[in-house]
Amino acid sequence: MPRPDRKPAASDRAAKAAKIQKAGAAAERRRGMLIWGSVVAVVVVIVGAVVFAVVRDSPALVDLSGVEEYQNDAANHVADQVDYEQTPPVGGPHNPAWWNCGVYTEEVPREHAVHSLEHGAVWLTYRPDLPADQIEVLTELGGADYMLVSPVADQESPVVATAWNHQLTLDTADERTLQAFIREYKQGPQTPEPGAACTSGTSTDLVERG
Repeated sequence: MPRPDRKPAASDRAAKAAKIQKAGAAAERRRGMLIWGSVVAVVVVIVGAVVFAVVRDSPALVDLSGVEEYQNDAANHVADQVDYEQTPPVGGPHNPAWWNCGVYTEEVPREHAVHSLEHGAVWLTYRPDLPADQIEVLTELGGADYMLVSPVADQESPVVATAWNHQLTLDTADERTLQAFIREYKQGPQTPEPGAACTSGTSTDLVERG
């Protein structure tokens, strides 16, 4: 005659319950680790994309090898009109009064602008037919100290960035490239009179023209 099944002892039931709880806790930990791992992976991807975009767009990485260099020593002050070799000029004799830095919609006297270059300004010039959205880029860049922006009708390139003895010609108002030029040359080591004022000069043409 078969013997009836023996009921599990209380200790066996407790052991099974503990085993089940332990397995559940382990599974919960694995789920938590997977969730946090996914979150960390997403954050890493986002941060990586942001860092890549910042580095990619950084003016510090722009190639400025296209900048042409000239040789002008700190020049004499002259009251008369000057015929410069470059358009716009990069240095040379200039009027005793510097042109007040800022953004201008009309051409500025070159003899005055060269004096601003001597003080460390960067002069961004453009042909009048440059598209309005590109002129806006130049206007925004011209809102800082030691910046001069104006049209120059007879320059060959659509956009030109000029500092004393340095000039870069561009087909478009490429903001990243212009920022790199400004960063390199505004009040740069080529400046004959760094720190000299670019305000309280003149906004009136004082050149004696024949």
